[in-house]
Amino acid sequence: MLHRAVYALPHPAPLKGAVLACGAWFKNSACLLDGATLQWPAEHGDLEQPAACAALAATVRDLAARAATRLRALAHDLHPDFFSTILAQQLAQQFGVPALAVQHHHAHVAAVVAEAGLDGPVLGLALDGVGLGNDGTAWGGELLGVEAGRCVRLGHLWPLRLPGGDVAARQPWRLAASALDALGQAQAIVPRLAPQVGEAAAQAVAQLLQRGLACPATSSAGRWFDAAAALLGLAPVQQREAEAARALQEAAQRALAREPDLRPDAAATLTAEGVLDLRPLLLPLRAVEGGDALARERAAAAFHLGLADALVAWVAAASARWPARAVVLGGGCWANALLRARVTRGLRAQGWDVHMAQWRGPGDAGLALGQAWVAAHVLATAEAPGAVAVVQEDA
Repeated sequence: MLHRAVYALPHPAPLKGAVLACGAWFKNSACLLDGATLQWPAEHGDLEQPAACAALAATVRDLAARAATRLRALAHDLHPDFFSTILAQQLAQQFGVPALAVQHHHAHVAAVVAEAGLDGPVLGLALDGVGLGNDGTAWGGELLGVEAGRCVRLGHLWPLRLPGGDVAARQPWRLAASALDALGQAQAIVPRLAPQVGEAAAQAVAQLLQRGLACPATSSAGRWFDAAAALLGLAPVQQREAEAARALQEAAQRALAREPDLRPDAAATLTAEGVLDLRPLLLPLRAVEGGDALARERAAAAFHLGLADALVAWVAAASARWPARAVVLGGGCWANALLRARVTRGLRAQGWDVHMAQWRGPGDAGLALGQAWVAAHVLATAEAPGAVAVVQEDA
């Protein structure tokens, strides 16, 4: 028997029929959206685990059998290699319905829109570790304009390079090296990082960055947190998800408990194209050397405050291009209570309504709802006379 929670959405999806969504790679959960009724089983886990994949496959079939109306589509992540994507495409073929890909960060924002019953356009701040973008690169620090099934990328964080690729997410010291290179201080990589990881490893990463080999770029907010934590020596490596970001947050909270009126040391810059450049926030961290714990904690706090203030200003700058009354916070970085509180306070002071997912939290565990919501709107729009369904577009 499938153990599932049943939720009643404030507004029904605009589709005659049901949509089944297969969720994300991390913290996977599937859901069935049928009008205003949402059937949402418990989280399966990360899809690198065979047991989680088997549980997802069983859940999706069970949910399909429970649909009260005709199943119209299966929704999945944009990444073609996820087990959830492959499963959705296989079952869609079996069931004779379309499989619809929904970009990861669009789904994060749409999940909150559905849960909160928001009408009209919203601005979405989607900050997380990684999600495949429409351009084939790794996204994760996105400012989106979202309305129903439509999504416009209004801006993104300045991309950091990942020396060695995905391994950099497990070894934040590599992000510290990338940050130093981005700050024009590549010569500091080896002396700064060799005491932590060894001279050979530091030299190898410095050479990757110099040659531009195996260094894909990402706009991920999570990787900026990793870079800041590693520059301060708080987490050169991490064994658990977001370990470096948590260490940075805890250090910042200790500093703010001592000095509640602390101010940012620097301000991020915003380009005319909507790219938010956080490199100025890292420069003061570069200057914190040695074993002074209080200085590291103060620098961690200043980074948080500078980032939060930059995000608030980013939204304000985009409002002329995408008129909206509400801002949605989506993605796992919003589990950071310090960042969330300051951004929410800043946005509300400017008159914005601010919303974040409550049922499954802001991370990937809640992504399936957003996938289903977007797919339902895309299908409904496509079926309207004379309409053209647009899922993603550039600003």
